[in-house]
Amino acid sequence: MKIDNSLTDERVLKVIGERLLGIRLARNLTQAELAEQAGVSKRTVERLESGAVAIQLSGFVRVCRALGLLERLELLIPEPAPSPMMQLKRQGKPRQRASGDKATDNSKPWTWGENTP
Repeated sequence: MKIDNSLTDERVLKVIGERLLGIRLARNLTQAELAEQAGVSKRTVERLESGAVAIQLSGFVRVCRALGLLERLELLIPEPAPSPMMQLKRQGKPRQRASGDKATDNSKPWTWGENTP
């Protein structure tokens, strides 16, 4: 099953768990062996494979590392590449903060009070 925006969060976690389970089994590892290699508890591996939501991200990273999948996380969250125009504008300096949305001002212009009731 392809992971895309049509899936619920719970279904995405379930699919990720199923994929980790398949990779673990293809490598002929028990949950206990994978847990030991990853430095996490067997329960953490069980919860990851079942799609449980109460897993810390560090446990997920450790299991991915033990299965040799860590480099594939680059595909999940690629490094943002600034546009060529932004690179010229910033002159090679990294961006420090977001500018936020410009608020649209639909209010009346300010006056000195000549037309106040």
